[in-house]
Amino acid sequence: MSNFLLRTISGTLFVISIIGSLIIGKITFLVVFGGILALSMFEFYQLSLKARIKPQIFLGILIGLMLFIGTYLYASGVLEGLYFTGFIPIIMSIFIIELYRNHRRPFHNIAYTYLGILYIAIPISLFNFIVFGSSSTNYMFSYEILLSYFLLIWANDTGAYLFGVSIGKHRIFPRISPKKSWEGFFGGLIFTTIVALAISRYFHNITFAHWLMIGLISAIIGVFGDLVESMFKRSLEVKDSGKFLPGHGGVLDRFDSVFISAPIVYAYLKIMMLV
Repeated sequence: MSNFLLRTISGTLFVISIIGSLIIGKITFLVVFGGILALSMFEFYQLSLKARIKPQIFLGILIGLMLFIGTYLYASGVLEGLYFTGFIPIIMSIFIIELYRNHRRPFHNIAYTYLGILYIAIPISLFNFIVFGSSSTNYMFSYEILLSYFLLIWANDTGAYLFGVSIGKHRIFPRISPKKSWEGFFGGLIFTTIVALAISRYFHNITFAHWLMIGLISAIIGVFGDLVESMFKRSLEVKDSGKFLPGHGGVLDRFDSVFISAPIVYAYLKIMMLV
């Protein structure tokens, strides 16, 4: 099987799983995105092992999942915010546990453990506040905004790839990503704008101007997300974060633009009182 065909099949199945998890309902959303969070954090921590850093993998992923499930229960109106105080001792236990691990680089181990939580768990946990909105919506699960966000992300990736491969000549950041071009960047913006217009015709509760802004934030900040992960991998001299998605690499590779853009998109939605 050719690499292109393998890439197409695995990519299509991954997209279907994300779309399906959102459309089917809140339980599938919880399971699929919880799995994405755990796999992404595992791949991130595995990468750090190549730099002879030994983060607390199990505890880091456990805290990440607890944060995701906790925000899910809070955003859906099941738990009160007071329950989050229970996370504080668990989060701080990373320092205490490191005392007993007897590793040569405790500072790096602690830092990378927390970085996995900050870089991956928090952005994905914010999705809960997007799909459940606020108390004004009676905590009803609604997939439209988050699904549209992913459609905009994928539109940008597709446009950037097609334009970059066909006419890409001027590099954005050759030191970090030699293949990423300005032509691809603007191609991504064009595709994102087209999809934002299509979404606005289907989801009438948000205006085209807002969808366009969400798309532009996703596209522009998403580029930095790609570059950040490329910086991580380049410093470790690895090509892919993992092998979970044949032809694509790891889950971390597919979500690199999401981890940086999602918090900014959420901030925009919150400021504009769209969630």
